[in-house]
Amino acid sequence: MEERKVPGKNELRKREPVIQVKNLYKVYRVGETKVYALNGVDFTMYRGEFCAIVGTSGSGKSTLLNMLAGLEKPTKGEIVIAGQHIEKLNENQLVAFRRERVGFIFQSYNLLGTMNAVENVALPLSFRGVPRVRRREMAEKYLKMVGLEKVGDHMPNQMSGGQQQRVGIARALVVHPEIIFADEPTGNLDSHTTMDVLKLMQRIVREQNQTLVMVTHDNHLAAYADRIFHIIDGKIVKIEENRQMGKEDGKIEEI
Repeated sequence: MEERKVPGKNELRKREPVIQVKNLYKVYRVGETKVYALNGVDFTMYRGEFCAIVGTSGSGKSTLLNMLAGLEKPTKGEIVIAGQHIEKLNENQLVAFRRERVGFIFQSYNLLGTMNAVENVALPLSFRGVPRVRRREMAEKYLKMVGLEKVGDHMPNQMSGGQQQRVGIARALVVHPEIIFADEPTGNLDSHTTMDVLKLMQRIVREQNQTLVMVTHDNHLAAYADRIFHIIDGKIVKIEENRQMGKEDGKIEEI
């Protein structure tokens, strides 16, 4: 992996908080039993930071991602994103919040098979009322950013999995969201393509000064992130700062 400078804890604290989670709980009832999918979670994520949430199946990582994206309501607690308490928003407000501030990258790509690469990337812009010519210009720009300027007219079934995922990344980026959520984004890719896609995501977050939150079960993939949030049984058990400049720099913050 390429060496890169990762901000230390003191530097992070000076930067702009983008996601703040306070005392977050999600409790489900199964018969007479209470199941704690999230059990008192607290953390802050910053602008320009690549964060990985790592845990095994059932650890609560996907529930946490859904909460941050406003797709599920917490049982208790606060989620403040870009200064907005999203746990207090109604469904229409949440739809607007996601449209204006958030991009999603999915494991299954979720491209529309009846649209070519440019059209797939341009789709979110149509929901914002961007004129057609401008949509195409922006889609072509972001396809070029992910290295796919030559396949703009290809349909999804004419592209490899890695190419489809790059189209998915371009589609997430085209609205220039403050936050990008990625749920197991390389789960359907081979190991070489996975590395390429993660390096691409890493680079773009730096260049665009956005915040990327990736959920994964794989510690090796999480190593591409600036900070790694380890979740077990609905609790963040440690936050690891991924310092590549030397082993002595590595720090683990026990929760």
